[in-house]
Amino acid sequence: MPHPSAEQFGTSWAAAERKVIARARLRVGALVGLAVTALVTLVGGIAYGMLVHGQEQQIDRELRYTASRGNPSGPPGCTWLFLRGGGEPPDATASGPQDAAVAALQTAGVPAPAGFPLRQVMETVAATGIEQVTRVERNGTVYFVLTQPRGGDTIQAVFDARYHLADRRHLLLALSITEGIGLLAALASGMVVGWLTVAPLAEALARQRRFIADASHELRTPIAQVHTRAQVLARRARNGNGNIPSEYAADLDRLVGTTRQLGEVVDDLLLSARLGAAPADRASDAPVDLAAIVEDAVLAESDRAQEYGVVIALDRSAGPLPVAGVSSALRRVVSELLTNALRHSRPGGRIDVAVCRTAVGDTIELTVADTGDGFDPDERIFDRFHRGAGSDRLHIGLGLALLREVVTAHRGTIEAAGHPGAGAKFTVRLPAAVALSDQGSWACTTPATTRLRSTC
Repeated sequence: MPHPSAEQFGTSWAAAERKVIARARLRVGALVGLAVTALVTLVGGIAYGMLVHGQEQQIDRELRYTASRGNPSGPPGCTWLFLRGGGEPPDATASGPQDAAVAALQTAGVPAPAGFPLRQVMETVAATGIEQVTRVERNGTVYFVLTQPRGGDTIQAVFDARYHLADRRHLLLALSITEGIGLLAALASGMVVGWLTVAPLAEALARQRRFIADASHELRTPIAQVHTRAQVLARRARNGNGNIPSEYAADLDRLVGTTRQLGEVVDDLLLSARLGAAPADRASDAPVDLAAIVEDAVLAESDRAQEYGVVIALDRSAGPLPVAGVSSALRRVVSELLTNALRHSRPGGRIDVAVCRTAVGDTIELTVADTGDGFDPDERIFDRFHRGAGSDRLHIGLGLALLREVVTAHRGTIEAAGHPGAGAKFTVRLPAAVALSDQGSWACTTPATTRLRSTC
């Protein structure tokens, strides 16, 4: 089963906000463009339909006028007349248009098109006396044919609509060009409208981030003072100093823990707001020694690990492992990983911490593996304010969600692997700030004898 990564559980607040704003702008722009395009298409369709309807009416009028009043010796242009005498029987052996049965009249010396007249239609009209209108596609064009009785004879008028069809094609081409230009203009105007429409949303989100940052910054000092005062009172209650009864010590210890958690929430909110508000400041150009940060974090957690009865083992390269980033933010990543491992470890458990350079040489890898409670692979552990099931040391805060933000802000990745009751392993990969050839060979595949190992 593939290990869940931070990307699978979503992105940071700032990234999610940018995606929402971008989608909203695109959606508004697309709707405006679609509306304008539909309007242009509707107008073009109406214009084309009116043209076709007008042409067909004109053709019908010309055919009827020619058939009823046209001069057989000279029909109008693009029109041919065929006359069948009423008392003449049809000649089945006739093969040409001008025979004893049907006289084909020419227009200005232009011969009749091949396939005309339509003899069967003329015979039917002669027999029934009912006119017929026929549409024939032949010779690369369309002919409209009107056959009707005239006096005691039968006449057939043929109209060539090639020029009308050319007008239709020209109109369609003009409408297509207009449609394309209109679509581009609609998309451009839609994007502008979308930008102007979503601008207040973007401003509101930016103000929200600024409020979180300002409020968190202002709350840090009073919370720190309350936490310090609670520690002093708890120490006095435990030592029997002052007028604080010793039975209050447990409540004061819980107060210390609560104020510490409150401080962590405020710090998390402040760091998250800073990451979202200033993307350009997420990772500085100055290299930071991740190995030193990890070692300091392990030493800082050694007392708490001893209190929990958990062993922390550090395995690191003998030299520095520089990454491009912000020292305080990366320190928070390591601290959160260790805190999470301690929180879910039982007495007698073990936490293995390793930091090294990958064999490729362009990535620094940090792993934190514990033998604690583990988690369900389908659990969304990178969601904000997530609280794992079955933990007896509840933690309220942004936790792993903020860790994910910091790692992705440093162009890194984080993966988590674990199963209930089988422990958990977190792997963080960050781009190395210095090429492998400049810093020596401290790859993750290097034998353990060449690396420093300490047990806390």
